[in-house]
Amino acid sequence: MEAFLISTSIVALAEMGDKTQLLALVLAARFRKPWPIVGGIFVATIFNHALAGATGAWVTTLLGPQVLRWVLGVSFIAMAAWMLIPDKLDEDDANETGRWGVFGTTVVAFFLAEMGDKTQIATVMLAAQYQTWLWVVVGTTLGMMLANAPVVWLGERITRRVPLRTVHGVSAAIFLVLGILALAVPA
Repeated sequence: MEAFLISTSIVALAEMGDKTQLLALVLAARFRKPWPIVGGIFVATIFNHALAGATGAWVTTLLGPQVLRWVLGVSFIAMAAWMLIPDKLDEDDANETGRWGVFGTTVVAFFLAEMGDKTQIATVMLAAQYQTWLWVVVGTTLGMMLANAPVVWLGERITRRVPLRTVHGVSAAIFLVLGILALAVPA
């Protein structure tokens, strides 16, 4: 349960102001069809985070507990620093739908935008930390949905009211604490 709750919280906070959240806003503004957009975000996140969680679980089979503890501790601290750098959306991330429609465009755009993103890397690290692929993937997917679905439905009003700097600071603090705990508590 801890893996699920931590994964949900971290990703929901990390996603605030992230490029995929900005992508959700752009798609919502462009297509004005919230259900296929939210469905596309869900499908893309499931696939992306399942791969990331599997990678995290695989890493634990390669590294001994001491090496893994140091890799995770340093990675969480690096993620804390990365959280303080806001993302920007590239102009070409929201092109025309073409033959794929709103749902297909959202799935492809989100899956690609998530590659190497903070939340994907967090999923890898959390799966390695907790060694429970399923609960980490379920938690990180829920975190993504908690952060992105309201943006699709409520759009720009949310982004004007949420102090992103504060959210990024809280996320960074959580990652920093997790990094320090990983380094301080022997395996």
